[in-house]
Amino acid sequence: MPGDKGNALTRLRIILTAFFALDGFIFAGWVVRIPAIKEQTHATASTLGLALLGVSAGAVITMTLTGRLCRRYGNHQVTVACAVLLSLSVALPPLTHSPLALGAVLLIFGSAYGGINVAFNSAAVDLVTTLKRPIMPSFHAAFSLGGMVGAGLGGVVAAHLSPTRHLLGLTVIGLLVTAVAGRALLRIEPPVSPERTEPRAGTAPRRLDRRTRGLVIVFGMIALCTAYGEGAMAEWSALHLREDLHTSPGVAAVGFSCFALTMTIGRLTGTTLLERLGRTRTVIAGGSTAAAGMLLGALAPELWAALLGFGIAGLGLANLFPVAIERAGTLAGPSGVATASTLGYGGMLLGPPAIGFMADWFSLPIALTSVAALAATAAVIGFLTRRHS
Repeated sequence: MPGDKGNALTRLRIILTAFFALDGFIFAGWVVRIPAIKEQTHATASTLGLALLGVSAGAVITMTLTGRLCRRYGNHQVTVACAVLLSLSVALPPLTHSPLALGAVLLIFGSAYGGINVAFNSAAVDLVTTLKRPIMPSFHAAFSLGGMVGAGLGGVVAAHLSPTRHLLGLTVIGLLVTAVAGRALLRIEPPVSPERTEPRAGTAPRRLDRRTRGLVIVFGMIALCTAYGEGAMAEWSALHLREDLHTSPGVAAVGFSCFALTMTIGRLTGTTLLERLGRTRTVIAGGSTAAAGMLLGALAPELWAALLGFGIAGLGLANLFPVAIERAGTLAGPSGVATASTLGYGGMLLGPPAIGFMADWFSLPIALTSVAALAATAAVIGFLTRRHS
């Protein structure tokens, strides 16, 4: 029986890894086509930022609801349902021809994106707690790897396929992966650990004390500061390289690929790093490194230096978000994941619109330095909360 349980946990880890990778793949496939969608909808930097707010609004609203759905129906069921919606909705943006219409369809896309992130992060926290090992970065490494592949593929097909055909292809891939992985996920019983602070699906949630709620929000703020950088890189790095450094569309997509590559490497080694340094040192070192890298990436006048900066920033940010979500989930279960994810992904999704406005007021390179400022803030928060990390 112990061997059977171990095999089930291994299968669960593999399946969850596949969903994290699919999420990154689909999201990156969308973001590398943003310049083309911007041109198609005749959007300015400000109106594009407002349209991208649709993703933010859909995700943030859905995240709170998803925590409740996970408690009622289970993390695995909600993960599969959201994966189907995410796969279908990514095909919608190329069908729009105005910023208003784009914002409307991105509301649907953002709802699916926010929902799946709460659901599979909650499932991953259950597994981390059961295994008693800090393996959360490995799941987020899969997200980054999916993003790297999605961005790289997007750069290759940008010159050969229209956004409509490209994103429709992502829909087909997403539905196929969900059909296979989702069927397997629904057959696995979620792990249960005596250390869990949240009751099982279908039962009333335990009321959290003020201290626990406060800690969840603090960890959510770390997630917000670091995820802001991920969102900025995803949705503005290609435009920065294209318009400020005058690269081709294919080369512009390489910027996010470099960021995703180093983030993947950082997360693949994250478990070892956390076991050796602990959470506090990992957060402080990561935030400081990301701040330095992003300053270089945003302000460098040459392509090679900008790509180097993006790579350093990805390495620094790699493990901060997984650590924050894991700690919040361990403290409060799906409710903790939902709260921290709302703050974290809110930073990821609200960051791009904010950068759009700052780009109009100042310039895009100056706007991107805000990523460095928030990365440094995450390091400071990590230091101040070291007793609880």
